[in-house]
Amino acid sequence: MNVAKPSAPPVSAEAGAPVEAAQALVVRKDHLDGVAIAVLLACSLFWGFQQVLVKATIVEMPPAFQAAMRFGGATLCLWLWCRWRGIPLFGRDASLRDGLIVGALFAAEFALLFCALAFTSASRVTVFAYTAPFWVAALVPFFVRSERLGKTQWIGLLLAFLAVLLALSDGLGQGAPAGLWWGDLLAVCGGAAWGLTTVVIRARGLTRLSPEKLLFYQVAVSTLLLPILSWVLGERWTWPWSPFAAASIIVQAVIGAFASYLAWMWLLGRYPATRISVFAFFTPVFALIIGPLWLGERVGPNLLLSVALVAAGIVLVNRK
Repeated sequence: MNVAKPSAPPVSAEAGAPVEAAQALVVRKDHLDGVAIAVLLACSLFWGFQQVLVKATIVEMPPAFQAAMRFGGATLCLWLWCRWRGIPLFGRDASLRDGLIVGALFAAEFALLFCALAFTSASRVTVFAYTAPFWVAALVPFFVRSERLGKTQWIGLLLAFLAVLLALSDGLGQGAPAGLWWGDLLAVCGGAAWGLTTVVIRARGLTRLSPEKLLFYQVAVSTLLLPILSWVLGERWTWPWSPFAAASIIVQAVIGAFASYLAWMWLLGRYPATRISVFAFFTPVFALIIGPLWLGERVGPNLLLSVALVAAGIVLVNRK
């Protein structure tokens, strides 16, 4: 197993004393154990549901504005959590520049995915977003030698990528709804932004940070950038919200952007990024179940075959 080298402990801006948690060694594992699999399945289930929830809420709240409210609430939750746990967020640790880059990529990811939901179905957006592991697997090994993939793993990634191309063909065929291909393209770009976020985190060594601080960079920068994007797009900011819209934002902020992403950051610091990212391909499966049941979305044979190829890719990439 890989053990991360300890870095100099950050200094609390309030107390000026070393933070004990930062002194502990983080034990990295070269495979996914039962704990990681359970957490990933729980996150994947919620993320599949979350895309459908966002799609249902767009009727009342435009996408960029909705994302801004979501991450504003998550930023507040995370700040309160860190205050309660005594976790410093503003100590000097030479991570500011890289943290801002990660935050900007994270904001771009969700801006693209939320806007894609205005043109295409939640099921399709979820499938296309999961091109992210291709970017992770292709780029991370150039920076982290221990995460090089073998031939079997590359075959698994190729199957998953072909699955996305197969699903994308639906939006380009005759009789496809107007704007479907545009939403698909936005979702693919959102997946690329997600993958690049993971690459920067690993390549720049940001896993040395606490999961809370790493997530804070992402949600806080998104809270600052997304309202500007919403204003540029000319979105209408509505108030007061309906009970459904208010409940949607609370669920998205507290469970989606706070709890589940904090768990994701924790996993990235302890398990191989390539294995984690590809395992999350289970999310499209859940989205394909929830989308048709809730929103009545049509699921064609190409999309079903795409999910089957994605599942095969998961098995191959996670083989030792």
